[in-house]
Amino acid sequence: MQVYFNKNKINKIFCNTNFSTIIKTFVNNFIKMKNKNLNISLEGNILKGLFFLSLPILIGNFLQASYNFVDAYWIGKISKEAVASISASFPIIFFIVSLGTGFSMAGTILIAQYAGAKNKEKLDKTASQTLTIDVFLAVFLGMIGYFSSESILKLLKVNDNVIIHALPYLKITFIGLVFSFIFSMFQSIMRGVGEVKLPMYIILATVILNFIIDPILILGFGPIPAMGVSGAAIATIIAQFISAGVGVYILFKGNHSVKVDFKNLIPKFSFIKKVFFLGLPSSIEMSIRSLGMVLLTGIVTYFGTVALAGFGAGGNIFQFIFIPTMGFSIAISTMVGQNIGAGNIKRASQIAKTGTLITFVALEIIGLFIFIFAPFLIELFVNDRETIKTGVDLMRISAFSFGIMGIQFALTGVFRAAGNTSLAMILGIVSMFVVQLPIAFILSIHLNWGINGVWWSFTIVNIIMAIICVLIYLKGNWKNKKITAEEKKEIEIDKSVSTFKK
Repeated sequence: MQVYFNKNKINKIFCNTNFSTIIKTFVNNFIKMKNKNLNISLEGNILKGLFFLSLPILIGNFLQASYNFVDAYWIGKISKEAVASISASFPIIFFIVSLGTGFSMAGTILIAQYAGAKNKEKLDKTASQTLTIDVFLAVFLGMIGYFSSESILKLLKVNDNVIIHALPYLKITFIGLVFSFIFSMFQSIMRGVGEVKLPMYIILATVILNFIIDPILILGFGPIPAMGVSGAAIATIIAQFISAGVGVYILFKGNHSVKVDFKNLIPKFSFIKKVFFLGLPSSIEMSIRSLGMVLLTGIVTYFGTVALAGFGAGGNIFQFIFIPTMGFSIAISTMVGQNIGAGNIKRASQIAKTGTLITFVALEIIGLFIFIFAPFLIELFVNDRETIKTGVDLMRISAFSFGIMGIQFALTGVFRAAGNTSLAMILGIVSMFVVQLPIAFILSIHLNWGINGVWWSFTIVNIIMAIICVLIYLKGNWKNKKITAEEKKEIEIDKSVSTFKK
C-alpha cells in the first residue's frame, strides 16, 4: 500500500531548531525540585517524597513509551496487517526480555537497600556487577530471540500476511536488545540511588531523535526508501544505542552517587550466586506473565486479524495505563527499599499505604477519561471501523478496573523491595495461569462470548489479584525480609563505626 504525507508539514516540524529547547524548558519549569536524593525517601513528608520521586519517572516513562506511540501512529498508516504484526511481536519480545529482567531487578533491589544503608563500596560493586550480568544476558537472549522468532510466530498461528511484517521487526529488535538492556539497567541504578531526573533528560533527547527519523524510515523520504515496520525497529535501535552509550559514560564518570569501574566489572561468583537466588523468582515471574501474554495473544488470534489489530490498538492505550502504574510502583518500591535498608520499617509501611492509595485514585481517574474518549484514542492508531470497535470494547470493558490493577502493582512492588521476590513470583503465576487464561478461554470460546470474553478477563483478574495482595500486605510477613542476615550485621557494624568516629 502506498502512503503519502505532506513533506512541507514534515519539514516544518523537523526543521524547527527550537523544538528541543521548548520541551526541555517546559520540563524544567514543571519540575522545580532540589536534588535531595536519599533524603527524599528517608525523611520528611511521604506524599511530597513520592511526588518528587515519581514525577520524573512518570515523565521519563511517558517519553520512553512515545517510541511505541510514534511507531504505532505511522505503522497504522500502512495497513491493519502491519498493526497486527506489532501486536503479534510484542508478547514475544516481552517473553524473551523477561527471562533476564528478574536478574536486573535483583541488582536494583540490592542497590536501593545499599543506598539506604549508605554502603558506598557495596553500592558501586553491585552496580558494576549487575551491568556485567545484564550485558551477557542481553547478548544471550538476543540470540535466542533472533533465531526462534519465526517458529514462535508460526506456533501462534499468526497469518502469513502478518508474519511478513512481524519477522523482520522481531529480528532487528533482538539485534539491538543489548542497548535496550544497558539503558534499562542505567535507569534502574539511577532510580535505586534516588537520581531520577537524569534518565528522563536522556530519554527526552532520544525521543526527539526517534520522532524525526521514525516516519522517514517507515514511509521513506527523498532518497531513503520506505522500510515499513522494519524502519520502526531500526529507528528505535538507533535511539537506544545513543541512550545506552550516554548511560555507560555517566556510570563510569561516577558523578551521580554511584560509580562503575573496570575492576568491578569482572564477574564474581559470590555476587552472581546472590543475584541468581534473589533474581530467579522475579525472572520466573516475569517469564510466566509474558508466556501467559503469548498464550493470551494466541486466543485473540483465534478470532482473526481484526481482533488482533484491535488488541494492538488497545495495547497502545494500555501503555498509557502502565506508565503511571509502573511509575508509582517504582517510586514506592524505591522508597520502601531504601527505608528497609536503613532499618526504618515503620516508615516503609506508611509509604506502602500512601503510595497504594495515590495509585488507586490516579488510575481510576485515568480509567474514567479513557472510558469517555475511547473511540477517539483508538482512531489515533487504526482507521478500520471494525478494528476501532474491537479496540473500544477492550478499553471500555477494562477501564474501571485500572485503579484496582494499580493496587496489585503497588503492593507487589513493596514485596519486591523487601526482597520477597518469591511471593511476587507466586502472585504472577496465579494471576496469569490460575485466573486470567482459564477465564479468557472459558468466556470467549466455551461460553461463546467471543473476543469480549478475553477483554472481560482483564477486569476479573485485576479484582481477584488486588484482593489477594491486600490480604498478604495486611498479614505483615513481608516486613521480615531484608537483604541477608549476614549483611544486616555488616550494616550494624558500619553504623557503630560511624557513630564511634563522630
